Amino acid sequence: MNDDDLSLLDDQTELESPLDRMEPVEEEPLPDPEEMLALLAAPETQQRMLAARAFCEITDGRAIPLLIGLLADVCPLVRVSAAYALGRNPSPDAVTPLILQQKHDWNGYVRKGVVWALGNCRDRRALPPLVDALSTDISAVRLWAASALAQMAAVSYAEVVKAVPPLITALRTDSIPAVRSNCAWSLGEICRELPSNVVYAGAIDALIESFAEDEDLGVREDAKAALLKVGDPRALQLIEELELEGWF
Repeated sequence: MNDDDLSLLDDQTELESPLDRMEPVEEEPLPDPEEMLALLAAPETQQRMLAARAFCEITDGRAIPLLIGLLADVCPLVRVSAAYALGRNPSPDAVTPLILQQKHDWNGYVRKGVVWALGNCRDRRALPPLVDALSTDISAVRLWAASALAQMAAVSYAEVVKAVPPLITALRTDSIPAVRSNCAWSLGEICRELPSNVVYAGAIDALIESFAEDEDLGVREDAKAALLKVGDPRALQLIEELELEGWF
């Protein structure tokens, strides 16, 4: 990451990308896959971008190789559209290209889309780059890396065990409340899939600590919501006790 990255996405004021507010493709019925497949290789940048955006709405395995190729497009808007489209059309073939793009792309918006797509791929290969993004990238990318790590619950127990510690660390130390909130949500989702063991207990302890001590009310509320969804008896009792004491 360099100073140019920071100028692209500046902490809390730039947590969204243009595609976060992207209007759905308005064609009714949905865009014709045959036409959009052809446009993915169009010489005009605008057509490639619109075609990639169309595959954020439609799924077609034939688009995957072309979308992977567009990850290296010279236009950042094409690259980010391709990343979103690969998130909608997840494929094992896309994981390594996405990882490479996340590592090397200078544009924060693109890295954010890539992180989202990697989460949707639900592949163990995505765990190290997602952890790295949560630990080292700009705030907007950390925000989605935190959410994407919840997808490791659908991969394997071994990956969950590796995902929990960095989520706990970020929940306790990240400077951006929205990132901490997403960590709380992910830990809650992961705990719902875990047996009652030391990994589960550590995650619950971190959520309880966040609920009781985080300086941001929104983070405390999100930690509480995560604990309520898990339904851990110890956590539920503590929440009741603190609320009876007027903690909030």
